[in-house]
Amino acid sequence: MIIRELTTDLSVADQLTLDDLDAVKEAGFKAVICNRPDEEGEPHAEADAMAQKANALGLEFRYLPVNGANITDSDVEQHAALLSEVPSPVLTYCRSGARCAKLWALSEAGKQDVNTLVETVDKAGLSIVDIAHRLS
Repeated sequence: MIIRELTTDLSVADQLTLDDLDAVKEAGFKAVICNRPDEEGEPHAEADAMAQKANALGLEFRYLPVNGANITDSDVEQHAALLSEVPSPVLTYCRSGARCAKLWALSEAGKQDVNTLVETVDKAGLSIVDIAHRLS
């Protein structure tokens, strides 16, 4: 598990396991959002199992499966809504963390400068240059 901070209230991570949730709780996160569809790629912990463990630990958990190759405006709106309703700090995760970073950046489009968004994600070790045209 690699946690990358985007803001003081939001970090992104690569695929979490059930065991990772203990460390997520210990790190001070209050909510977890999964953006990786259960059926995507190699076997990984399914959202229902993650939700059960997260809730048992006192973490809010939300599941918003997003196709990383085709992030829609609806995906962005739903993600922004989830971020506004769960307690922070929030940890979002997918296969690598990039999809989560893109969802955040797209939800900040028009609120923050394009270069600032690209640099913020870049400093976290990820890239969103492929969606920069959607950020202005």
